[in-house]
Amino acid sequence: MQPSFNPNLGTHSLLRRSRQGALATLMMGSGDPYCSLVNVATAPDGAPVILISRLAVHTKNVLTDSRVSLMLDERAPGDPLEGARIMLSGKAEQATAENREMLRRRYLNAHPSAADYADFADFSFFVIRPSGTHLVAGFGRIVDLKPEQFLTDISDAAELLAAEQGAVDHMNEDHREALGLYATRLLGADAAEWRCSGCDPDGLDLMAAGRTLRLQFPERVTSPGGLRKMLVRLADEARAKV
Repeated sequence: MQPSFNPNLGTHSLLRRSRQGALATLMMGSGDPYCSLVNVATAPDGAPVILISRLAVHTKNVLTDSRVSLMLDERAPGDPLEGARIMLSGKAEQATAENREMLRRRYLNAHPSAADYADFADFSFFVIRPSGTHLVAGFGRIVDLKPEQFLTDISDAAELLAAEQGAVDHMNEDHREALGLYATRLLGADAAEWRCSGCDPDGLDLMAAGRTLRLQFPERVTSPGGLRKMLVRLADEARAKV
């Protein structure tokens, strides 16, 4: 029997794990399609975050017409068409004074090397607000989803989001063993220098050697205390696996 297909969870996981994507914008003047490769992170709700320069054609296009599409794929070995991929459509919104620091922090956690240029005057953070997505997850597994089906509800998680960076730093400084156990025993990955790059009510993001994993929580957490209990619980479960 094949495992049940959950398109909502599949899209959610691919969004959180993707670190590069193909950004499609509309050319100024002509409206012709223009596609470029960009690095990607996520906002707390899972909306894609990009850092782009005003010198780039795609940024000039976005500032003229904010409608975009973003293609993310599984990068599966062998035939690339065998892997899952999503085409997310929406509008690219430039960071504001209220959310820039949060977007910057989450992006640099996912792409540390971008710290060398993130604060240059011509670079800006944008968050892509999805209007929908088209998921292709294999033969007969094609579905269109609305944002509420794949984004994370953060309306009740203000305490957790305020404490996120402290939790990320704490895990990376004091609990690298637990991060390794999550990756190897719960997610089946090879041993590596796994570190945490973000957390949200639905799960934890892990990175090592250019690979990103998503540790989905069995239940939502919305507070620092709830996060601590969940991480201890999952560490105990990982240690119990042989």
